[in-house]
Amino acid sequence: MPGSLNSVRIVIVDGQPIFRDGLSRLLQTDFGLQVVGDASCVVDAAAPLRSLNPDLLLLGLSPSEPVPLKALRELASVGIQVRTIILADGIGSADAAEALQLGARGVVPKNSAIEMLLESIAAVMAGRFWFGSERATDEAGWRKLAAANWPSKAFGLTERELDIVQAVTDGDTNREIATRLSISENTVKRHLTHAFDKLGASNRVELAMFAAHHRVLARSR
Repeated sequence: MPGSLNSVRIVIVDGQPIFRDGLSRLLQTDFGLQVVGDASCVVDAAAPLRSLNPDLLLLGLSPSEPVPLKALRELASVGIQVRTIILADGIGSADAAEALQLGARGVVPKNSAIEMLLESIAAVMAGRFWFGSERATDEAGWRKLAAANWPSKAFGLTERELDIVQAVTDGDTNREIATRLSISENTVKRHLTHAFDKLGASNRVELAMFAAHHRVLARSR
């Protein structure tokens, strides 16, 4: 085990009970860490975080809620500051700086091996940072890793195609998009086809889901 982690007190927050329970058992039974509390969301976690005063929060995020900023803001709004490792597929580089200011010290993909999570915990407890699969020594290193791992380019979409994707996620029809952007419906269809091809989507629902999951619009604006 990287360093001596037996004394680290951990709270786990994740909306999936099986994931939360499995991770807790793994950390405690196989590696001897102390999981002192868990919750399904940050609202429920506020009380144990305040009373238990843990060393570390493992904040798990589901594909339907990939961005940690709302959760971290909620903790900050009630005066709770705790070193946090985000367990998710990733966060956009534009979100990384704010996550850092709100207490995040690490981002680890949920599909990582347990050894990587342990290394990230050791790094964070030693005052360093972790992003993806690499360790950073300071905030500048964090931002560099964030930019390298989740670049700001929006999957090759042009500005107009981004406008189309935004309108689709807002639920607009082709006619409404045409009116909104002052272009013809045929032009909307052409841009929409290009967006489908670039994002690998076959319909509007898939396009909107992809854009939301990968933070296409947030990272590009």
